[in-house]
Amino acid sequence: MSETGLIEMLNIIRTIKNKQSTKLSQPHPPHRQGSGKSILYHAGRWVGDDIKECLALVKYSRGLAEF
Repeated sequence: MSETGLIEMLNIIRTIKNKQSTKLSQPHPPHRQGSGKSILYHAGRWVGDDIKECLALVKYSRGLAEF
């Protein structure tokens, strides 16, 4: 193969490699925050008689939000 043919082949290989690497480095879609709906889906229904105690524990253990 001639030197010119080798150079053309090298350029084609580089082009293919660059296309593959740009496909791999594309950003992922933005992350969506979870919702209460998804938590309830996995948790199921509430069973028990201590809901008021649990809510009070959550209320008193929360901290102040800083934004």
